[in-house]
Amino acid sequence: MHEFLAGIDWVRVVDVVGTLIGLLYLWLEYKASIWLWAVSVIMPIVHGYLYYARGLYADFGMEIYYVLAAIYGYALWVVKSKKNKDKNQRDAAQTGITHFPLRQVPLVAIATAGIWAGIYWLLITFTNSNVPVLDSFTTALSVVALWALAQKYAEQWLLWLVVDAVCTGLYIYKQIPFTAGLYGFYTIAAVLGYRKWCRLAGGH
Repeated sequence: MHEFLAGIDWVRVVDVVGTLIGLLYLWLEYKASIWLWAVSVIMPIVHGYLYYARGLYADFGMEIYYVLAAIYGYALWVVKSKKNKDKNQRDAAQTGITHFPLRQVPLVAIATAGIWAGIYWLLITFTNSNVPVLDSFTTALSVVALWALAQKYAEQWLLWLVVDAVCTGLYIYKQIPFTAGLYGFYTIAAVLGYRKWCRLAGGH
């Protein structure tokens, strides 16, 4: 039994498991279900192991942020749901979605650039990462995208679209094909998700 377990490629197993969990998360996000935050606590544990094993240190550190953001996002959505129920809105789980305020774009862009630069410096200073530019970029943009998701901004899908497209190529390079395929699917789903949330927000 010990020899059997020792012969298993655990990185590949975790890659597959993480892909399945990621598909569940995507479905819940598309439906604007509050249960996505529960999955957001489990998924970082799985992906954290995978990213560390493949030297994606910024992505690994990002998983800690995901857990904290999941708690914040859940609490914020609960508040929004209660407000919607007080207003007698139909299907409170799918209401409260709005569009990203244009006045916030410059500030968010500056914050993203600052986070990107900070993570890049950490990677080149304290790790042996061979993809510091892309690893830090996707991590920085993910920080902002997750915040936008917690705020229920429809445009969070557009941020994830960029993250997912870059991650697809990055994970192919890092030889985690199932996760790369998942993020390729995420890229396509982000377009559909954006259109869905725009309808829920009352857009076109």
